[in-house]
Amino acid sequence: MSNLPAAPISTIPADETSEMVQILRRILITGASGAIGGALARRLAAPGTHLLLWGRDAVRLAAIAAECRAAGAVVALRQIDLADTASMLAAIAAEDAAAPIDSALLVAGQGDTVAPGQIVEPAEQVARLAAVNFAGPAALAAALATRMVERGQGRILLVGSAAAFHALPHAATYAASKAGLARFAQALRLAVARHGVTITLVSPGFIDWAGGGRPVPRILLLPLDEAARRILAAFAAGAGHAIIPRRFALLRLLDRLLPGVARDALLRRLRP
Repeated sequence: MSNLPAAPISTIPADETSEMVQILRRILITGASGAIGGALARRLAAPGTHLLLWGRDAVRLAAIAAECRAAGAVVALRQIDLADTASMLAAIAAEDAAAPIDSALLVAGQGDTVAPGQIVEPAEQVARLAAVNFAGPAALAAALATRMVERGQGRILLVGSAAAFHALPHAATYAASKAGLARFAQALRLAVARHGVTITLVSPGFIDWAGGGRPVPRILLLPLDEAARRILAAFAAGAGHAIIPRRFALLRLLDRLLPGVARDALLRRLRP
């Protein structure tokens, strides 16, 4: 596994965008009604692209679709909850049978923490986060990878989180589900690499978007559009694993190097 070096803040040059559109023809984006998924959809929207936008929020999904169509893309929408595994797998089978999906950006996820005054997350929250953050995207990636292997080509992006590297007491299920997704992505990449299918995992740190409500220092926040740019850069490069921004790779190293007692004391001090 290798980490993609952080790039300076800039927009994607016209020739790089053209190359991305050429690589990505029929593109599935889950979580397209969310901030990150929507930002990725807007960057990929261009003449010659067919975007399949999946999301839970129908109003926001329609708004993103309108922007993408204005940019020249052909857009199809599907309101869907990835926690409904049966419906999700039926939908992807139907979509891919209608026309092969060249690339999939599996972005959908949910990030809940313990509520004020709670010590442990509610069991129902644990079950839902496990489904949305791990079981859903892993099952979808497996279904798509199977079809792509048969065709001998395809690209899948899985959006994880830098939280996967740490045992967060206030967000145990979020961290654990993203850790599971990271290990799954690594294993899937090894399984399909010789069959023309590329698997990319991107583990972002804190991303800043309107309404994100991130109670963290500004220095740790990555602007939304810059995060989308770096995610697509890692995907276009075929990176196995990219951590963005790069300073979160240093936090991962610190977590590994600290003595257990010191690490546990630090993690217990963290608050949502």
